[in-house]
Amino acid sequence: MESFDQLARQYEPMIHKIIHSLHIFKRREDFVHIGLISLWEASLSYDLTKGEFKNYAYSYIRGRILQEMNRNNRYEERSIYPRDEYWETVEDYNSETPLEEEFLLSYCKGLTEKETKWVLYTCIDFLSIREISEKENVSLSAVKQWRKGAKQKLQHNIEIID
Repeated sequence: MESFDQLARQYEPMIHKIIHSLHIFKRREDFVHIGLISLWEASLSYDLTKGEFKNYAYSYIRGRILQEMNRNNRYEERSIYPRDEYWETVEDYNSETPLEEEFLLSYCKGLTEKETKWVLYTCIDFLSIREISEKENVSLSAVKQWRKGAKQKLQHNIEIID
């Protein structure tokens, strides 16, 4: 049999035709990938005595794509996705983090005000260095200096506790 690259180029229009005939529009690239994998499997399991490879490949690829569609449909039927309005009514009980902040501040003794800001922004708000610099109106290098100093002092504080 030809190399798989040649086979894939030759049968790729067939895969796209199958996908189009099954009205697949979401995750199209995933189904193309599944089609290529099933083409490879078909090329391995093909028996010359059973007829033309083209017919065998078409049925094999179409069957595998249908199998994947059924699996995805079953998953979506079993999964519940609340509407967007639901998320607007849910109250965030973790919006206030006084104990978490208090716990972090207990480790921040000896840190400058800016180093403490870096610790709180990073650990509580999960902000990146760029986001912190924009929020505080300082340069990226300034925030990196805060981080460097805070890490050194925190490591020293933790060693003292141990």
